[in-house]
Amino acid sequence: MFENLSERLERSFKILRGEGRITEINVAETVKDIRKALLDADVSYKVAKDFCNTVKEKAIGANVINAVKPQQLMIKIMHDELAAFMGSNAQDISIKGSPAVVLVAGLNGSGKTTFCGKLALHIKSKRGMKVLLAACDTFRPAAIDQLKVLGEGVGVPVYTEEGEKDPIKIAQGAIAKAKADGYSVVIVDTAGRLAVDDELMDEISALHQAVKPTETLFVVDAMTGQDAVETARIFNERLDFDGVVLTKMDGDTRGGAALSIKAVVGKPIKFVSTGEKMEALDVFHPERIADRILGMGDVVSLVEKAQEQFDEKQSRELRKKLAKDKFTLWDFYEQIQQVKKMGNIKDLASMIPGVGKAIKDMDMDNDSFKYTEAIILSMPPYEREHPEVINGPRRKRIADGSGTSLPEVNRLLKQFEGTRKVMKTAMTGNLMQKMQGMRRR
Repeated sequence: MFENLSERLERSFKILRGEGRITEINVAETVKDIRKALLDADVSYKVAKDFCNTVKEKAIGANVINAVKPQQLMIKIMHDELAAFMGSNAQDISIKGSPAVVLVAGLNGSGKTTFCGKLALHIKSKRGMKVLLAACDTFRPAAIDQLKVLGEGVGVPVYTEEGEKDPIKIAQGAIAKAKADGYSVVIVDTAGRLAVDDELMDEISALHQAVKPTETLFVVDAMTGQDAVETARIFNERLDFDGVVLTKMDGDTRGGAALSIKAVVGKPIKFVSTGEKMEALDVFHPERIADRILGMGDVVSLVEKAQEQFDEKQSRELRKKLAKDKFTLWDFYEQIQQVKKMGNIKDLASMIPGVGKAIKDMDMDNDSFKYTEAIILSMPPYEREHPEVINGPRRKRIADGSGTSLPEVNRLLKQFEGTRKVMKTAMTGNLMQKMQGMRRR
């Protein structure tokens, strides 16, 4: 996310490098370059201009402390203004009522139906609520079947009415079933179109009025940039929705939609979808996004993702093994599975300050583990539990059995030994204690 914008802003700040103080001249030059960077990121001209005027005004009026360099001051001002432009704080969705009704709208191709499945999993796993999906998209062929598949995948039932074409009747039926069967939340998937038209707006407005949702979310494809912003503006005029969901953020290197929507529409971004997996849905935190745009990483989000996969009982057992130097290749394999559940590897690595730029051109994904997994799975249980017995002939057999090479097997075993040492230090030291303390809080 935001790769291109981050690079451009980094070049903009270099204008102030070596400068002893803030002046109108060097600030004007820096801000001019920042405006170009925002325009290249597909931020609208008016939004970019207003943003830069605010930054310029605050930079010139700032009292520069001797210990703070002009470049550092500008980065701090940029960070605060970026976060403010995107909404300052994370905005949670409102889940009130018996049941709460969440209406999801958007154009076809925006990822609306997929988001419904992701949101159902999010509410079910993070809030422990009983969720029902309502298949009210009767316009797009196979939309109902798609929602059924998604619902089955996340363990959430889907309400449908065979042959019924009126989305209002389907939604009302779903709400009635939710009341009768004790569901806490109904997520209503609505029909979209390839473009905004009167028929779509009339249908979604009528449905919105009939079910009176406690939360209305509008889904847009982040990669469409200013088109996404304009579509959100038109929908908001008719629906007055509560928040925006940006999908396909993992493919959006510019970030124009994320930077513009709050300023143009006046509604917060509440969620971002960052991958194909159903778990790839994140609450939108403006300050953390500002950190990432400015190359500061996002350690808080990384720790939160780790804690979601953190099993305290398993960790205690693992610490005991490490203390006795009994960490095995099978333990190593299970740790890989935990890391993979956290999300895309490259995206996770970019959350570490300074790492994002270093791995920008590297080809990294979860398939990077496939050879490691194949090698470990080709070993008999005894070798996984006692890696010290894996001699030359055994290594050759493992390479042949896993479809890899002897150097790859040797490299894995070397990596395993290095990982065992690092994990022993981390798990038996203060790091894991701190993470446990954070979890309890």
